[in-house]
Amino acid sequence: MFKNAHMKTLDWDGLRYFLEVARTQRVSAAAVRLGVEHTTVARRIRQLETQLDTLLFDKSRSSGFVLTAAGHELLAHVEQMESQLFNAREKVTGVGESLSGHIRVAATEGFGSYIITPLSMQFRQQYPDITLDVLPVPRFVSLTRREADIAITIERPSRGPYVCSKLCDYSLMLYGTREYLQNHAPIRHQDDLRFHPGISYVEELIYSDQLRYLEDVLPLNNVVFKSTSIIAQYYACLQGQALAILPCFMAAQNPHLVAILPEDIHVQRSFWMYFHEDLKRLKRITAFCDFVRSVVERNAGLMKGTSKALFVF
Repeated sequence: MFKNAHMKTLDWDGLRYFLEVARTQRVSAAAVRLGVEHTTVARRIRQLETQLDTLLFDKSRSSGFVLTAAGHELLAHVEQMESQLFNAREKVTGVGESLSGHIRVAATEGFGSYIITPLSMQFRQQYPDITLDVLPVPRFVSLTRREADIAITIERPSRGPYVCSKLCDYSLMLYGTREYLQNHAPIRHQDDLRFHPGISYVEELIYSDQLRYLEDVLPLNNVVFKSTSIIAQYYACLQGQALAILPCFMAAQNPHLVAILPEDIHVQRSFWMYFHEDLKRLKRITAFCDFVRSVVERNAGLMKGTSKALFVF
């Protein structure tokens, strides 16, 4: 739809308004990032749509500004332009030039909340001109629809124009509170778990088969609480009335929780990190990916359950 000749008539100053609205899905949020009034952003978007003679956004009260098919196509072109501009600036100013821009990172709920979020300010200290959105969500996000720039998930994408690599392995174990273990029948073997209440996912709403591990490793016949949220399961377990299989990087940090039969009940899963191939030349993207890799490498013990503290550097 957008020919090269057509794109050459557009100036970058106008396109950056489009880029911010596409990423934030809100005119007001885009205005804050751009340092202008929201009316200015709205006006520039209308001008761009008039210039291209096409609708770039569908507007709704609930979802905000959602890209149309034409908007998605334009976004791909504009992000390529952005990448070229950053590369050109780096060549002119030198490698030491501080990086800038915005990154939206989607991660699993637990990893996003307990690893990425606590250390995000460390990244900001290293790169103060880069702003971050962190989306810890119990579902997959669509990079194709530009819901995020980088995704960290428990499954490798089966297809798509992505740069993807394995981030790390992590462990899950069965946990309960010290008070629970003191007040209930002792657990010496896995068969003893038949008499204990458990916490699990809502089966019909599980978004990945990688989360279907409870029935494979535990004979828990009395599941008393279910949730789509691993954080909700974590807090339910902390109430001291039931047991739950939790990621070690969450549970091991809490002294109130104890791993039960860790030699027998030990689930291993993997995290995958990927981003759209259009972004591979953006140094802020590679800088963040390198940062996350250094985080998990330094916290390998916590990810596997052999350490109990998050290493902050």
